[in-house]
Amino acid sequence: MTTATIKLQDTYNMQGFLSALPVLNETELREARRGFSELEKEFGEEYTQYSLHNVHLQYPWVMELTKHPRLLRVITAILGPDVILLDSRFICKYPALTSSDTEENKEEESKPAVGENRLPYVAWHQDMRYWGIAGGPVLSVWLALDNSLKENGALQVIPGSHCSGMLPHHQAIRPGNMLTVNQEIPEELVQSEEAVICPLLAGQMSIHDGFLVHASDANTSQRRRCGFVIRYVSTCAYPIQDPDRPRKFHATMLASGTDQFNHFSHKSS
Repeated sequence: MTTATIKLQDTYNMQGFLSALPVLNETELREARRGFSELEKEFGEEYTQYSLHNVHLQYPWVMELTKHPRLLRVITAILGPDVILLDSRFICKYPALTSSDTEENKEEESKPAVGENRLPYVAWHQDMRYWGIAGGPVLSVWLALDNSLKENGALQVIPGSHCSGMLPHHQAIRPGNMLTVNQEIPEELVQSEEAVICPLLAGQMSIHDGFLVHASDANTSQRRRCGFVIRYVSTCAYPIQDPDRPRKFHATMLASGTDQFNHFSHKSS
C-alpha cells in the first residue's frame, strides 16, 4: 500500500469525504456530455433532472463511467478490492431563474429567498437513511459533468458528521426538496456553521460516506449543474428488511474484484 493511498484513507476516515479528485480527461468528458445531451433530447429536461435512474444497465457509455479506472482506483482504496456497484442516478439542476429574476433578487436583498424558494434543492440528509444496507459502508460518488460551484448548487457537507451514526429525519417544510420522500434532518441537529462546499470542475468527482450529513442549495445561476451519482459498497455488506429504509436492488453489479458472499443478485456487465 502506497503512502498516497494511506493518506487518502486517513483523510476520508476522518472527514467522511474527499473532493476535487480527477477522473475524466477532456475527450472522456466531451463524450459523456454528448451522451447526456442525447438523453435530454430523448426524455426532456423535466425527466433528466432526477429520473435517469440506473441507466448504466441500458447505455454502455454510462456503464463505462461506473467502471472508470481512475474512479475505481479511489473506491477500492477506501472500500477494499471487492466492490459492488449498488445504484446510479443522474442529477441535473437546470438554471431555472431568468436573468430578470436574478436582477430582481440583487435589487431586493431584503428578500433573497423569494426566488430561491421555488427552485429545486436537496435538504440536509444522510444517504444511509434511504438504503437498506448493513454489514459494510456505502460510499457515494458525485462525478461532475458540469462545473459544480456555490452559485449553481454545489454539494455541501458537514466534515466528520459520518461518525454520529444515523440521525432522525422528518418531513421537509420548504418546498422544492429533490429527495424522493421529501425528508430532512431537523435543523437543530445539523452543525450548519461547520458546513463546507465541495466545488468541482467538470470531470472531477467527490466521494462521501453514507452517514455523512450533506445537502445542496438551489441553482441560482445561469449555468446547469449536472452530475452522475454512483453508490458503491463492499461485497461483505448485505440488504436488510427495514420498513424505514425500504429498498430493492435491481441494478447491482460487481464493479471490482470477486464476490464470495453473494448477498446481491448481480446483472451481467
